[in-house]
Amino acid sequence: MKLPLTLAVLLAAVSFAGAEEKELFNGKDLSGWDGNAELWSVQDGAITGKTPEDPANPGKSILKHNTFLVWRDGTVKDFELTLKYKMIGGNSGIQYRSKELEKGAQGPIISGYQADFEAGKTYSGILYEEKGRGILALRGQKVVIHEGDKETTDKKGNVKKGPNIEVTGSVGESDAIQASIKNEDWNEYKIVAKGGHLQHFINGVQTVDVTDETAVGAKEGLLALQIHVGGPMTVQFKDIKLNELK
Repeated sequence: MKLPLTLAVLLAAVSFAGAEEKELFNGKDLSGWDGNAELWSVQDGAITGKTPEDPANPGKSILKHNTFLVWRDGTVKDFELTLKYKMIGGNSGIQYRSKELEKGAQGPIISGYQADFEAGKTYSGILYEEKGRGILALRGQKVVIHEGDKETTDKKGNVKKGPNIEVTGSVGESDAIQASIKNEDWNEYKIVAKGGHLQHFINGVQTVDVTDETAVGAKEGLLALQIHVGGPMTVQFKDIKLNELK
């Protein structure tokens, strides 16, 4: 049977789109991923990072530095990544276009862009640069990062230098974005990165829109998942899908 041209084109497009998508987690084990096996495992069909309490320091975990589970089957450049996460206590994030630093005592140490999320109500959705320039966009902000430093003065009159960030608009109110995030339940995170344009979404709601015009803004690098120092925490990830953008 000969298909009409429009239907044939549509089916070809669907087939092509499917071919571009990569499942980065098989739902069974950590094949393709690398991290501290005492902290990372697969439980209930999800990648699970867990830090137990330090017996010598109640209320704190045994973790002495932020550490990561690194995807070793490639790097990410221009892409759309979607995944589901669940957070119980603490702080975590998704590293992208990142680089590996020294090997830490408790697992890999990573530097670069981070799509942040937490058990609290302030930082989920922001763009943070781990071991780099720090917070690049707060939740709800549309920003452009220019070359050079920007000086700011704190309440005590101290002058500090930081990245030259210009807030150019808004993608929504922080409290409204937080209201769309489910506490201790599964949420969907999406990251879209193309050139210097970076966007984060949680549960379909855009959280930041960033244009990084600087030379230090990475265009390609590692993908990794974080567990953070502080109190005991559990973070889970599943349905991790990567589409490379052309």
